[in-house]
Amino acid sequence: MSIGRINRTKGIALAAITSTAVAAGVILIQGAANADPAPTLEEAKKQVAELQHQAEVSGESANDLRGQISASGARVKALETAIAKQQGQVDGVKRQIGSLAVAGYQTSGISTTAQLLLSTNPDQFLSQASTAQAFAGQQNSALRRYQVAQGKLTDLQASEQTELASLQAVQAKQDAFKKQLQTNLDNAEKVLDKLSAADRKRIEEENAKDAEKARGERPTRGGDREDENLPNVPASGRAAIAVNAALSQLGDPYVWGADGPSSYDCSGLMMYAWGKAGVSLSHSSKAQTGEGRPVSKSDLMPGDLIFYYSPVSHVAMYLGNGRIVHAPRPGKSVEIAPMDEMPFNSAVRPG
Repeated sequence: MSIGRINRTKGIALAAITSTAVAAGVILIQGAANADPAPTLEEAKKQVAELQHQAEVSGESANDLRGQISASGARVKALETAIAKQQGQVDGVKRQIGSLAVAGYQTSGISTTAQLLLSTNPDQFLSQASTAQAFAGQQNSALRRYQVAQGKLTDLQASEQTELASLQAVQAKQDAFKKQLQTNLDNAEKVLDKLSAADRKRIEEENAKDAEKARGERPTRGGDREDENLPNVPASGRAAIAVNAALSQLGDPYVWGADGPSSYDCSGLMMYAWGKAGVSLSHSSKAQTGEGRPVSKSDLMPGDLIFYYSPVSHVAMYLGNGRIVHAPRPGKSVEIAPMDEMPFNSAVRPG
């Protein structure tokens, strides 16, 4: 091979290597340009708040299925009890049929005519024959009772299987909401992971400070609120008990599915507070919309439940003077807040 040809080959190879390196560099530059930049502290707070709100939406959707699961579980338990009772009846009839069959077999070894001819006491035999006919009649009656009892048992077992399938379907739906809740919380944590250690510490300190401030706003033992900035609209009867019960939880952390005594989600807090007043509420903001007398926004009184978003995914308690107490969302604590900081949906008056 000539020197010129060798040089040309080397030149081509070098050009190919250079082109590849340039292309790789362009890809790396484009990749860096397309990578999500780290959010600012305020951007991160906004993103985290939205993800935590979405987690609450999923959580309240899961809560809304609690009633269905409880009712379906109760029906399954009732069916199990009924099946056990019916099985006892079936077994009792089977034992009766067995006893009648043995008695019938013992008298059926030879023909009725032969038994009459061989009998030393024909009158006694005829009486026994009449008894044997009665046995046969009892057997037929027992068989009919068995068929009816077994039919009822089969129907109950089929109903149980249908109810179990329905229960499992609702539980699977609730599990999907729980999974979505956790996914949103994980995504919120990923946003925080993009921040510097200093910014993360700042957010943690702000949350801790907010919780401490809220705890300081709790009512005294006498039910008084010493901070003059806190709402002090008179409440009476059960509403007063519910208001003070809710305010006594200020500073407690939001935890999905919790209803006290030291952590709450939004509907769990309302359930707890009104429970102290002797009023039973469901652990679901959607269900709570139907557990009281509807009231307009202009007629709100302390203790009323206010529902937010459409469809409903959050509930708070009205305190008066345009203020509410509520468990806001994951990552936050029970607090007093302006009534209009979220989109109003409806309101009810429990009790």
